[in-house]
Amino acid sequence: MSKFVKKNRDIPVEHYINGIKKADRVILAQAITLVESNAKHHFEKSQQIIEALLQKKSKSIRIGITGVPGAGKSTFIDSFGTFLCEQGNRVAVLAVDPSSQVSKGSIMGDKTRMERLSKHPNAYIRPSPSGGNLGGVNRKTRETMILCEAAGYNIILVETMGVGQGEFVVRDMVDFFLLLVLTGAGDELQTMKKGIMELPDLVVVNKADGDNKEKATHAKREYNTILHYLKSYTEGWITKAVTASAKEEEGISEVWDIIYAFQEYTKKNHLFYERRAEQQRNWLHDLLKQELYRYFYNHPEIKEQLIKTERTVISGEKSVASSALDLLNLFMEKKI
Repeated sequence: MSKFVKKNRDIPVEHYINGIKKADRVILAQAITLVESNAKHHFEKSQQIIEALLQKKSKSIRIGITGVPGAGKSTFIDSFGTFLCEQGNRVAVLAVDPSSQVSKGSIMGDKTRMERLSKHPNAYIRPSPSGGNLGGVNRKTRETMILCEAAGYNIILVETMGVGQGEFVVRDMVDFFLLLVLTGAGDELQTMKKGIMELPDLVVVNKADGDNKEKATHAKREYNTILHYLKSYTEGWITKAVTASAKEEEGISEVWDIIYAFQEYTKKNHLFYERRAEQQRNWLHDLLKQELYRYFYNHPEIKEQLIKTERTVISGEKSVASSALDLLNLFMEKKI
């Protein structure tokens, strides 16, 4: 392992940039590893690569895919991604996995659950550990998207862990957001956070096959009734529910038709570009907050003083507000 790391560190930035532009999958994988690394020297090198590749304009569409456990996200992506590849597209799948609290590594192994897609020459699958940090997902997944787009992948699929806070993070980094659900809309909604139904641009009732087909059609009607009373996340776009079967590959092309129509609609009225610009702005502010938080809590004098301040607050000797201000003033004095 040490030899690999040393070898990786010696690779010039230009080598990464040229390799990615030539769609070299090995170089792309190595560059993503740099992005995912928490080492300072890796971060600095990865930022040089990112900045150089930002100059290469992409015509990609970024699609977030989420759903409750059991909704068949990976099976759907396997079928949907293969369909897109067969249409001549180049598809990158970024699967944001739950992480082991011991190793901080991916524990789901998405490639094994996307058997057909993982073998397709037009596809690239990258399971990435979240490390239990939504901020990490925010930066690393965004930068991985930039690398994949520079390598010529025109459709980026971001699979999320499931319905939760992570969905709000992913919603703010994609152009189109798809929610996969199962039959029984009433029961399903009980397992979802209330705000999740306001995020998607399309709801897909999956596993609409066999004996479940009639139930799926009924669930589609229920979801469309619910969506009728909710404000769409994308202005002017009517979010609706459709049925599909990843297993039988039914409804897959219709899903893509809707996404394509969405892309045409949002580009025509400039919402597509306005959203991308807003996402960049939000990303900047999110990273500033994360870095300030990290610098504050890792500052040696703040660490020492914080322990004392906690005691005075708990004992009631000093108010929480004035104690917080004292710590912030100490931090600003030391940084200046």
